[in-house]
Amino acid sequence: MNTLSNILIDGLAYGMVLFVIAVGLSVTLGLMRFVNLSHGAFAMVGGYCAALLTRELQWSFWLAVPLAVLATGCLGAVLEATVLRHLYQRKELDQVLFTIGLTFVLIATTNALAGPQVQMVQLPPSLAGSIDLGFRTMPAQRLLVIAVGVAVALAAALTVTRTRFGIWLRATVDHPGTASSLGIPIRTVQCLTFAAGAALAGLGGVLGAEVMPLEPYYALKYLVLVLVVVAVGGMGSIAGSLCAAILLGLIETASKYLASDWGSLFFFAAMAIVLAWRPNGLLKR
Repeated sequence: MNTLSNILIDGLAYGMVLFVIAVGLSVTLGLMRFVNLSHGAFAMVGGYCAALLTRELQWSFWLAVPLAVLATGCLGAVLEATVLRHLYQRKELDQVLFTIGLTFVLIATTNALAGPQVQMVQLPPSLAGSIDLGFRTMPAQRLLVIAVGVAVALAAALTVTRTRFGIWLRATVDHPGTASSLGIPIRTVQCLTFAAGAALAGLGGVLGAEVMPLEPYYALKYLVLVLVVVAVGGMGSIAGSLCAAILLGLIETASKYLASDWGSLFFFAAMAIVLAWRPNGLLKR
């Protein structure tokens, strides 16, 4: 029972980290229809910023995290406004090649500035300990990750489906000419959406630093996992990404506890089975 509870808690926390990183890519890839393979680099940038602020500058964790997320979002906005906007109407291959190249640029820059060693985000005492839930104790950091993941899922779903901005986003993607003639600020919507996706990736990079170590090749090492979550959940489906992230997080964690010699075999086997059953993803209509 103790092993089962550890799998459930660690798997849920790991799945929430994958979801927070993947949800931004799900929106840009599924709704904006832009193939952004530099998404993992934004998660790395957010994690590195938080590590620098908490460890080197001794900032409070609660102040460093919002600033790291904001900095990542601003970087995404600047790149979108200056470079990436010109790729929206280009072929998918052009988008893939450019964003992979951008990933290598960010990896090289990170390696030159911070070195090849693993970066640690300094947790405050309130998150470094455990919380007694009555039936068992649970690491406070894991509880924070789960809570933030639930909050991000609700906020993203409500924003896309229940707000004027969400309507603008869908209109901008599906009928840009009509949207423009109705006065919808297309460029503002595109830039803000991309910046929000980058900021969420940065938040995931900070929250997941405990289970997904921050190092220069982080951007490529975990990109495949994020793409798998988006594909299994269904591109553009926030609820699908959440379900896929939790399912795959539990499978990956269970395999590490029960069959560590097999590596991530069960993770990718689950992906193949789900996509064979639902080629468009779990909740993609």
